[in-house]
Amino acid sequence: MTYEEREIKLYVRDLEALASRVEICGADLVRERVFERNIRLDTADHRLQNEGRLLRLRKDDRAAVTYKADAHMEGGIVSRTEIELNVDNFEVAQKLFEALGYRKTVVYEKYRRVYKLGDVLVMLDELPFGDFVEIEAPNNILIDGMAQMLGLNVEYGIRTNYLGLFEMLKLKQTLKFEDLTFENFQNLAITPADLGVEPADA
Repeated sequence: MTYEEREIKLYVRDLEALASRVEICGADLVRERVFERNIRLDTADHRLQNEGRLLRLRKDDRAAVTYKADAHMEGGIVSRTEIELNVDNFEVAQKLFEALGYRKTVVYEKYRRVYKLGDVLVMLDELPFGDFVEIEAPNNILIDGMAQMLGLNVEYGIRTNYLGLFEMLKLKQTLKFEDLTFENFQNLAITPADLGVEPADA
């Protein structure tokens, strides 16, 4: 069975103003703001990353394993295969993958709130280097419609994931640390230009 994820990711300047617009549109807050810790797993030779695939362990108020692959762009919208399942124990799951030859390659953190309107999910994300919104739905028409309702410019859809932005930022600013954590970014001021993105709510 194939599982498909279809979403757009946008950089935003004013996350709280956007949250207010989401609520005015009638969306329900289905997940309160929660801290996430994510671990990307790969082989020693980075085989998954080189093949455009991702294996991730995520811990927030639950634990989950996610696999993503076959990403392609349609306008600013990303479509890809996604398989996700909840696990009972984050640490045990990590030990299992390590026993299979996978190792931690990067840790990344964020805070996330999730809203739902019909078949559309709106995720408000706070990353160490800025704020973002992800809109996920079964088809592009619903994604475009929600973005329009929220006053967001879909032309600024980001073509990579958060780790891709992090890699570009590390090269641009010659950052020496390996993990995308709030502690590492404490004393850094990151602009949209540093990330190569445009604010969709400008």
